[in-house]
Amino acid sequence: MADLFDTAAAQPAPGAPRPLADRLRPRNLSEVIGQAHVLGPEGPLGAMLAAGSLSSLILWGPPGVGKTTIARLLADQTNLAFVQISAIFTGVPDLKKVFEQARIRRQNGQGTLLFVDEIHRFNKAQQDGFLPHMEDGTILLVGATTENPSFELNAALLSRSQVIVLERLMPADLERLTQRAERELGRALSLTGEAREAMIDMADGDGRACLNLIEQVAAWKADKPLTREQLATRLMRRATKYDKSGEEHYNLISALHKSVRGSDPDAALYWFARMLEGGEDPRFLARRITRMAVEDIGLADPQAQTVCLDSWQTYERLGSPEGELALAQAVVYLALAPKSNGVYTAYKAARAAARETGSHPPPLHIRNAPTKLMKEIGYGAGYAYDHDAEDGFSGQNYFPDGMRRPVYYAPPERGFERELKKRIDYFAKLRAKRDS
Repeated sequence: MADLFDTAAAQPAPGAPRPLADRLRPRNLSEVIGQAHVLGPEGPLGAMLAAGSLSSLILWGPPGVGKTTIARLLADQTNLAFVQISAIFTGVPDLKKVFEQARIRRQNGQGTLLFVDEIHRFNKAQQDGFLPHMEDGTILLVGATTENPSFELNAALLSRSQVIVLERLMPADLERLTQRAERELGRALSLTGEAREAMIDMADGDGRACLNLIEQVAAWKADKPLTREQLATRLMRRATKYDKSGEEHYNLISALHKSVRGSDPDAALYWFARMLEGGEDPRFLARRITRMAVEDIGLADPQAQTVCLDSWQTYERLGSPEGELALAQAVVYLALAPKSNGVYTAYKAARAAARETGSHPPPLHIRNAPTKLMKEIGYGAGYAYDHDAEDGFSGQNYFPDGMRRPVYYAPPERGFERELKKRIDYFAKLRAKRDS
């Protein structure tokens, strides 16, 4: 009986049109372009195949890097029946049929590699439905996802699978793919060298997108090679890969933050621009930039926070796109400012200490005494008014009685904090003198 879910069984009729991507689909793993880090002899898939022991897998990577192709070739190389479904179009009744057919195959001596595209779109209960069939060997699951499995897949499913991270194709990989396409087409693309590079850039690491672009270019009737400018007028650049609520959002804001912390204004501007191009709300960026000023610059340059708040206000008044320049200015200022997390570290240490010693009362001499009774029991007794003391510094203890004096704030000798360290050392010297 034909397998309703086996896409390999559905072959096009002779003479039917076939997209270039389908015509160039690799016939074995050695023809796969890119992903040598997982397919090579030392890679996880290469090692599994060499040992003749393939486990359930989650293929995680961006679109167009070969997830479906690799799954199909793994089935071929291990003599497993290849069954492909998509989480978008498959419901519980369909899954039951797939599992039943896999069970029948197993009884007849053949295993099933079940490839689940967009597996992260199955809800948690549906994901749990795979577990018994994986455990008893009815199916070998290969799931494909563009989303971080840590966030989107059940822990139970992940514990029974190995996550394989596939990488976007590099320009050299896309050039090899282009040359393979030209051999299939029987002619070279009518593009100048610069235009060819531009086309590969437009593919943005996506092999399928690259082949689609090649197919469009090959269909044009050009008398002479097209220039980069001519190509740009005929082809639209692919939309930037960016999910404002997904992992890519956090990856890019992390890259921006770390570039600022690393004092690299060019990298910081690049990631800032990437987020804007992806459609990020500039107000979110204004908020995060201000946080960077507080967390990573602090009192090493007290002006940094003001610059961020001013740029934020400027954006609110000008709007996009003019106001974004003010935010870019703040990004550059932060990247070049002296760095310090002295106050940030001190704040976290003080919060931790407060949680541990939260019941200790202030010493009597610094408590307020608004009533007669409070004065009689010693509130405020012995308090030294600092303005009346020599040097305007009494050196009294302000920590709870019996608590050993800690040091939370230790400013580095950078930027304005160099001056603050001098002041701390000065007061410490006076305090030691008063105590003695």
